[in-house]
Amino acid sequence: MTTAGADRIAPVGIVLAAGAGTRYGMPKALATGPDGRPWLSAVVDALTAAGCAPILVMLGAAPEAPVPAGVAAHVVEDWRAGLSATVRAALSAASDSDAEVAVILPVDVPDIPAAVVVRLLAAAGGDPAARHRAVFDGRPGHPVVLGREHWDAAAGAASGDHGAGAYLARVGAISVECADLWHGRDVDREVGRTTSG
Repeated sequence: MTTAGADRIAPVGIVLAAGAGTRYGMPKALATGPDGRPWLSAVVDALTAAGCAPILVMLGAAPEAPVPAGVAAHVVEDWRAGLSATVRAALSAASDSDAEVAVILPVDVPDIPAAVVVRLLAAAGGDPAARHRAVFDGRPGHPVVLGREHWDAAAGAASGDHGAGAYLARVGAISVECADLWHGRDVDREVGRTTSG
């Protein structure tokens, strides 16, 4: 069952978790919350609750990161090339699914509620031309819902440590306000962790 209805193909969920987490002090694919729950599990659960299937987790700096059962783990061999390499690998993997839209989330939003994903998917409506992104009081954030018609172009436009942001701006991404559901912030540094550099 999907949030879009039983007659519609489920969206593919993508978790970007390949980076080294330099500012955080460790790969975020290995991070856990105060309760010990892995961030990967939290983000996968939000995507699952919103009706995404399959779910693809993109790993790189920590290929050993444990992923939840039923989730497809993909190791991005050139993850050091930046976020763009992970986005390209993710959209390539998504193209092997039957999905018409992809929901893209970074791993460092472990407290995102499924309601945010549901709202984005409802706005996108399963449209293969969808280009929707969550905003929080007007500030762009996560997730992004990208229709299949955009996957090749978005992958081609990604460069260095930049993902799909510039492409979304160019094609006029549709903003979906979600500040009433969540704060929209990612976790860039671990509270209490001291890092050098």
